[in-house]
Amino acid sequence: MKKKKFGGFIALLVAMAMILSYSIAPIRDGVGEALDVVLGPLAGMMPFYILIIILSAATGLYSSIIQKYTIDYERMTEVQERMKVFQREFREAQLSGDEKKIKKMDAKRDKVMKEQMELSQQQFTPMAYILIITVPIFFWLLFRLGVAPDATVVMPFFGSHTLTDAVLGPVPAWILWYMICSLSISQVVRKSLNIGGI
Repeated sequence: MKKKKFGGFIALLVAMAMILSYSIAPIRDGVGEALDVVLGPLAGMMPFYILIIILSAATGLYSSIIQKYTIDYERMTEVQERMKVFQREFREAQLSGDEKKIKKMDAKRDKVMKEQMELSQQQFTPMAYILIITVPIFFWLLFRLGVAPDATVVMPFFGSHTLTDAVLGPVPAWILWYMICSLSISQVVRKSLNIGGI
């Protein structure tokens, strides 16, 4: 159990480091430039919004596969069901004023909360793996958008925009497009791989 907790802590640190590296321009630009050696030729072969679809599809695929093999969805479902039963029984005891049952439920609450906490910690590991792959892709997309800032996309409900336009508050069109494609494709992948929801 200690090893699992330590692994979750390391995963959280890695995830935070990946996110913080976004604010360090030399790292962000260096990673983007390095990936451009591999991905740059693809950018010249197709419209940029199509390339975003391909990269977001890859994100949806590998994130679903990573989650499938790092998260115990069967146990997660069991714990969530136990939590629902516990909450229902505890509420009924409170409404009926059954002090004896409330005390009994209070003793059981610690175990249920501990299981919930363990499940939350379990999700840090796949998040770190996913970020290790996804963050460099985002750095490359930022790098390429600096080279081709006039690339456009037509999105449902938002119409035609250049990929650098802010379309949803401060969110630029390219991030929204990436998220729409990635979430849509990952739902198909998750269904086909029979992966439960988080």
